[in-house]
Amino acid sequence: MRIIAGRWKGRALVAPPGITTRPTSDRARQAIFDQLWHAPWAGRAVFEDAVVLDGFAGTGAMGLEALSRGAARAFFMEQDRAALAALRLNIAACKAGDAGRVIAGDVTAPPIAATPCSLVFLDPPYGKGLVPRALGALQAKGWIAPGALIIAETGRDEEAVMVAGFEILSMREHGAARLAALRAAPDCGEAAS
Repeated sequence: MRIIAGRWKGRALVAPPGITTRPTSDRARQAIFDQLWHAPWAGRAVFEDAVVLDGFAGTGAMGLEALSRGAARAFFMEQDRAALAALRLNIAACKAGDAGRVIAGDVTAPPIAATPCSLVFLDPPYGKGLVPRALGALQAKGWIAPGALIIAETGRDEEAVMVAGFEILSMREHGAARLAALRAAPDCGEAAS
């Protein structure tokens, strides 16, 4: 596993041992970032100076990829100890410094946000219906900026992610995964105020 593009292109990332963490493959991550780069509803501006949340972060590959491509800051939320250790090693290996902040905790019960995020990645364990729960909890605690883009990965056999206040922009299947791109409503941040 490695960083695909940007200032840290080629940097190897470590994953925790065992099956608790299921990192997004390099190929799927490439597809996600290519779509974000070229989609009419996204584009290069999505990354430039963005504040990113990598929820269910695992190795942190999604947030680190965004930082590598020009995001200003990334928050990494994870609760598994082995994943947290690997995540911290990966942030240090990329020399992300203050741009990468680790929050040890549950995405479905997050702390109040320091700042809302304009790009959110959610890659929870499959088959547990965690994406809608996470979106509701993150929105309630101010993590999701109005109009934010959300990329959610679920199992391809799971029901499509349908959450009030979020528009589905794209739905694609990649191997065993379904990748959904959503946009938060322009007034979504008002619920957290």
